[in-house]
Amino acid sequence: MAEAATSPRVFNVLFLCTGNSARSILAESILAKDGAGRFRAFSAGSQPKGAVNPFALEVLRSYDYPTDGLRSKSWAEFAAPDAPVMDFVFTVCDNAAGEACPVWPGHPVTAHWGIEDPAAVDGTDVQKLAAFVTAFRYMKNRVDAFAALPVAMLDKVSLQARLTEIGRLSGATGSRTSAA
Repeated sequence: MAEAATSPRVFNVLFLCTGNSARSILAESILAKDGAGRFRAFSAGSQPKGAVNPFALEVLRSYDYPTDGLRSKSWAEFAAPDAPVMDFVFTVCDNAAGEACPVWPGHPVTAHWGIEDPAAVDGTDVQKLAAFVTAFRYMKNRVDAFAALPVAMLDKVSLQARLTEIGRLSGATGSRTSAA
Protein backbone atom coordinates (compact mmCIF):
# COMPACT_ATOMS: atom_id res chain seq x y z
CA MET A 1 0.00 0.00 0.00
CA ALA A 2 1.41 3.38 -1.02
CA GLU A 3 1.86 6.06 1.60
CA ALA A 4 -0.45 9.03 1.38
CA ALA A 5 1.33 12.09 0.04
CA THR A 6 1.50 14.89 2.53
CA SER A 7 0.27 18.22 1.29
CA PRO A 8 2.58 21.15 1.77
CA ARG A 9 1.45 23.48 4.51
CA VAL A 10 -0.53 26.51 3.39
CA PHE A 11 0.36 29.66 5.33
CA ASN A 12 -2.21 32.35 6.20
CA VAL A 13 -1.02 35.91 5.56
CA LEU A 14 -2.78 39.11 6.63
CA PHE A 15 -1.89 42.50 5.14
CA LEU A 16 -2.90 45.47 7.28
CA CYS A 17 -3.39 49.11 6.47
CA THR A 18 -5.52 51.82 8.01
CA GLY A 19 -8.20 52.11 5.29
CA ASN A 20 -7.90 48.69 3.61
CA SER A 21 -8.73 50.23 0.25
CA ALA A 22 -5.44 50.33 -1.66
CA ARG A 23 -2.04 48.92 -0.54
CA SER A 24 -3.32 46.03 1.56
CA ILE A 25 -5.81 45.16 -1.18
CA LEU A 26 -3.01 45.14 -3.78
CA ALA A 27 -0.93 42.86 -1.56
CA GLU A 28 -3.84 40.47 -0.94
CA SER A 29 -4.52 40.06 -4.65
CA ILE A 30 -0.85 39.72 -5.62
CA LEU A 31 -0.20 37.00 -3.03
CA ALA A 32 -3.49 35.26 -3.85
CA LYS A 33 -2.25 34.77 -7.42
CA ASP A 34 1.52 34.54 -7.08
CA GLY A 35 1.50 32.47 -3.90
CA ALA A 36 -1.39 30.22 -4.88
CA GLY A 37 -1.09 26.83 -3.28
CA ARG A 38 1.44 28.00 -0.66
CA PHE A 39 -0.34 30.98 0.89
CA ARG A 40 -3.86 32.16 1.68
CA ALA A 41 -3.95 35.95 1.48
CA PHE A 42 -6.18 38.30 3.47
CA SER A 43 -6.28 42.05 4.07
CA ALA A 44 -7.92 44.33 6.60
CA GLY A 45 -7.78 47.81 8.08
CA SER A 46 -7.92 49.44 11.48
CA GLN A 47 -10.38 52.01 10.10
CA PRO A 48 -11.63 50.50 6.84
CA LYS A 49 -12.95 52.86 4.18
CA GLY A 50 -15.76 50.43 3.35
CA ALA A 51 -14.90 50.30 -0.35
CA VAL A 52 -11.91 49.30 -2.43
CA ASN A 53 -10.31 52.18 -4.31
CA PRO A 54 -11.33 51.94 -8.00
CA PHE A 55 -7.76 52.67 -9.11
CA ALA A 56 -6.55 49.64 -7.13
CA LEU A 57 -9.06 47.47 -8.95
CA GLU A 58 -8.14 48.98 -12.33
CA VAL A 59 -4.43 48.30 -11.82
CA LEU A 60 -5.00 44.76 -10.58
CA ARG A 61 -7.19 43.96 -13.59
CA SER A 62 -4.67 45.53 -15.99
CA TYR A 63 -1.99 43.12 -14.71
CA ASP A 64 -4.43 40.17 -14.69
CA TYR A 65 -4.69 39.85 -10.91
CA PRO A 66 -7.89 38.68 -9.21
CA THR A 67 -10.38 41.24 -7.91
CA ASP A 68 -13.38 39.04 -7.14
CA GLY A 69 -14.21 39.06 -3.45
CA LEU A 70 -11.90 41.94 -2.57
CA ARG A 71 -13.53 44.20 0.01
CA SER A 72 -12.54 46.77 2.61
CA LYS A 73 -12.97 45.22 6.06
CA SER A 74 -11.96 45.64 9.69
CA TRP A 75 -9.07 43.81 11.24
CA ALA A 76 -11.50 42.84 14.00
CA GLU A 77 -12.73 40.09 11.64
CA PHE A 78 -9.32 38.42 11.96
CA ALA A 79 -9.07 38.81 15.73
CA ALA A 80 -12.37 36.95 16.27
CA PRO A 81 -12.28 33.43 17.77
CA ASP A 82 -13.53 31.78 14.56
CA ALA A 83 -11.09 33.62 12.25
CA PRO A 84 -8.30 31.80 10.43
CA VAL A 85 -5.11 31.72 12.49
CA MET A 86 -2.49 33.88 10.79
CA ASP A 87 1.07 32.75 10.24
CA PHE A 88 2.20 36.19 9.04
CA VAL A 89 0.91 39.73 9.57
CA PHE A 90 2.39 42.56 7.51
CA THR A 91 1.58 46.24 7.91
CA VAL A 92 1.86 48.07 4.60
CA CYS A 93 1.29 51.63 5.81
CA ASP A 94 3.10 53.60 8.48
CA ASN A 95 -0.13 54.55 10.31
CA ALA A 96 -1.19 50.93 10.82
CA ALA A 97 2.32 50.01 11.95
CA GLY A 98 2.09 52.61 14.71
CA GLU A 99 -1.34 51.53 15.95
CA ALA A 100 -2.01 49.08 18.72
CA CYS A 101 -2.88 45.92 16.82
CA PRO A 102 -5.16 43.22 18.16
CA VAL A 103 -3.52 40.23 19.78
CA TRP A 104 -3.27 37.70 16.99
CA PRO A 105 -3.86 34.06 17.97
CA GLY A 106 -0.91 31.81 17.24
CA HIS A 107 1.73 34.56 17.52
CA PRO A 108 2.31 35.17 13.80
CA VAL A 109 5.57 36.47 12.43
CA THR A 110 5.17 40.19 11.75
CA ALA A 111 6.95 42.83 9.68
CA HIS A 112 6.39 46.31 8.33
CA TRP A 113 6.41 46.75 4.54
CA GLY A 114 5.39 50.40 4.25
CA ILE A 115 5.03 52.09 0.90
CA GLU A 116 3.56 55.47 -0.04
CA ASP A 117 -0.23 55.65 -0.14
CA PRO A 118 -1.32 55.92 -3.77
CA ALA A 119 -4.82 56.92 -2.62
CA ALA A 120 -3.34 60.08 -1.08
CA VAL A 121 -2.11 61.40 -4.44
CA ASP A 122 -3.87 64.54 -5.64
CA GLY A 123 -3.93 65.27 -9.31
CA THR A 124 -5.40 64.00 -12.52
CA ASP A 125 -6.68 60.49 -12.97
CA VAL A 126 -3.52 59.74 -14.98
CA GLN A 127 -1.36 60.84 -12.02
CA LYS A 128 -3.45 58.81 -9.59
CA LEU A 129 -3.29 55.74 -11.80
CA ALA A 130 0.50 56.15 -12.08
CA ALA A 131 0.75 56.23 -8.27
CA PHE A 132 -1.21 52.97 -8.05
CA VAL A 133 1.00 51.35 -10.69
CA THR A 134 4.08 52.36 -8.67
CA ALA A 135 2.53 51.01 -5.45
CA PHE A 136 1.62 47.78 -7.27
CA ARG A 137 5.21 47.31 -8.46
CA TYR A 138 6.72 47.94 -5.02
CA MET A 139 4.22 45.58 -3.40
CA LYS A 140 4.74 42.91 -6.04
CA ASN A 141 8.50 43.03 -5.44
CA ARG A 142 7.91 42.44 -1.72
CA VAL A 143 5.37 39.68 -2.23
CA ASP A 144 7.59 37.94 -4.80
CA ALA A 145 10.57 38.07 -2.41
CA PHE A 146 8.39 36.68 0.38
CA ALA A 147 6.89 33.92 -1.78
CA ALA A 148 10.41 32.85 -2.84
CA LEU A 149 11.52 32.27 0.76
CA PRO A 150 11.80 28.68 1.98
CA VAL A 151 9.39 29.64 4.79
CA ALA A 152 8.97 26.15 6.26
CA MET A 153 12.75 25.64 6.40
CA LEU A 154 13.70 28.87 8.19
CA ASP A 155 13.79 29.29 11.95
CA LYS A 156 11.74 32.17 13.34
CA VAL A 157 14.75 34.48 13.89
CA SER A 158 16.08 33.99 10.35
CA LEU A 159 12.60 34.38 8.91
CA GLN A 160 12.04 37.61 10.87
CA ALA A 161 15.33 39.01 9.58
CA ARG A 162 14.45 38.17 5.98
CA LEU A 163 10.97 39.72 6.31
CA THR A 164 12.46 42.90 7.77
CA GLU A 165 14.88 43.08 4.82
CA ILE A 166 11.97 42.71 2.39
CA GLY A 167 10.30 45.68 4.07
CA ARG A 168 13.36 47.78 3.24
CA LEU A 169 13.21 47.12 -0.51
CA SER A 170 12.92 50.03 -2.94
CA GLY A 171 10.00 52.31 -2.16
CA ALA A 172 10.04 51.72 1.60
CA THR A 173 8.59 54.33 3.93
CA GLY A 174 9.14 54.88 7.63
CA SER A 175 11.58 53.07 9.84
CA ARG A 176 9.35 50.58 11.63
CA THR A 177 10.37 46.95 11.46
CA SER A 178 7.54 45.23 13.33
CA ALA A 179 3.79 45.01 12.89
CA ALA A 180 2.94 44.22 16.48
